[in-house]
Amino acid sequence: MKLTFLGTRGYIDPRNRRHRRHAALLVAYRGRTVLIDCGEDWIGRVARIGPDAIVLTHGHPDHAFGLRDGAPCPVYATQDTWQAIDAFPVRTRSTIRPREPVRVAGISFEAFAVVHSIRAPAVGYRVRAGRATIFYVPDVVYIPERDEALAGADLYVGDGATVRRSMVRKIKGRLIGHTPLRTQLTWCEKEGVPRALFTHCGAAIVAGDERRLGPLVARMGRERGMNAGIAHDGQEVIL
Repeated sequence: MKLTFLGTRGYIDPRNRRHRRHAALLVAYRGRTVLIDCGEDWIGRVARIGPDAIVLTHGHPDHAFGLRDGAPCPVYATQDTWQAIDAFPVRTRSTIRPREPVRVAGISFEAFAVVHSIRAPAVGYRVRAGRATIFYVPDVVYIPERDEALAGADLYVGDGATVRRSMVRKIKGRLIGHTPLRTQLTWCEKEGVPRALFTHCGAAIVAGDERRLGPLVARMGRERGMNAGIAHDGQEVIL
């Protein structure tokens, strides 16, 4: 399995050379590719990437609005996400149901419902190809079925909206927002995940000093017995 971080920026105005476009991950296996998420930064650019399929985590603009003008390939999403982007001219649609693995271009995707937004319910994906397994969740407060989602994962790709400061709040008794990167590393420690990378980077990273934050994240990983880092646009990882 080869992973290419095409974009690593969250839904924020700041951008730089390392974090220019909205978070999008290209998963490749045996000559076929699947794009996870397609935010509005990607309008008019998807055809040049040429994925065999697109899989969406949820319906927020920075994850799905790149399909506002349609898609050059089949698109897979949950029913909640399809409702959010129902007006988009996507011709070939498939519905993914949580905890029901599906094969997309030869790669297994299993959706796990996560807490993040009330208006745009989100999922994370347990992605498997060959002997490699990753869990991809670019927006998250918590993962209700975390033990099963992360079991045996080689890599956790998580939410980099905030490093240490909580961005979780409560609306009508329900939690929304983003859990700090530091807390997500503790999840990985508890579930035995050996490596973590963080995408969907927020202003703390994009507008901050990554020369300082990168080593900080690496140190927080080492303190938990794992390898940790901040992903950047164009980064490739082979598992």
